[in-house]
Amino acid sequence: MSVTAETKRLTPSDLRLRKGAEPLVCLTAYTTPMARLFDPSCDLLLVGDSLGMVLYGFDTTLPVTLEMMIAHAGAVMRGSRRACVIVDLPWGAYQETPEQAFRNSARAMAESGCAGVKIEGGEVMAETIRFLVGRGVPVLAHIGLQPQSVHALGGFRAQGKSAAEAERILADARAVAEAGAFAVVVEGTTEAVARAVTEAIDIPTIGIGASARCDGQVLVSEDMLGLFTEFKPRFVKRYADLAPAIAAAAAAYAADVRARRFPGAEHVYGAPPAAAGPQ
Repeated sequence: MSVTAETKRLTPSDLRLRKGAEPLVCLTAYTTPMARLFDPSCDLLLVGDSLGMVLYGFDTTLPVTLEMMIAHAGAVMRGSRRACVIVDLPWGAYQETPEQAFRNSARAMAESGCAGVKIEGGEVMAETIRFLVGRGVPVLAHIGLQPQSVHALGGFRAQGKSAAEAERILADARAVAEAGAFAVVVEGTTEAVARAVTEAIDIPTIGIGASARCDGQVLVSEDMLGLFTEFKPRFVKRYADLAPAIAAAAAAYAADVRARRFPGAEHVYGAPPAAAGPQ
């Protein structure tokens, strides 16, 4: 797909209308170069707080700050033209009160130019979602496995295996839909629960470790590209294995530098002409 300066950027309202239609294609993006590469193929670019782990090397997403999210969201906006760009609000930026959530959402949208925010939580965050939507902030909800609540959930484990967990996730889905979220990420649930959630609510579900029956799919781009190799979740499909190629390129560069093969005459300015050979 060719993307030109006249390309109309997708909006949260456009994505909302895709319920039950062509699946939404979503990837995380954190930088301008990656956004440029993903933009022609993606409907949604999510500036996820997963950047804390895949870019900054944190063990969890909890140390990520609002300032970090705004900076990366601005970079993604500058690299994209078509995709709707949504930014995660990080841990501690929205849980205190709806008013706090609005202040930080307004700042993120004004400073980065993104189209809306993503917040984790179901029923407990319904009041906040309603407050934000009522004040013009599009909200992408996030239920199931919630990385910001990893300690409370007992680690990164699949949700919905028990009847009680399944009912809780369904209740969360209904709550965020009724509160006005334009779509909801369903992460790390059993396939049956994700399918039931998709059938139960009238907003698009975006699965990650969920079900092919969801209204869209999202992956962390570094996982999808084989760049983040610390671990590989069951739900990740690697469409490339770039880490070995990048490591090999760095090794080849190092060998050329140490052997003084790089830079060559073609890489420097005003290089003397090559010495003439024997006459």
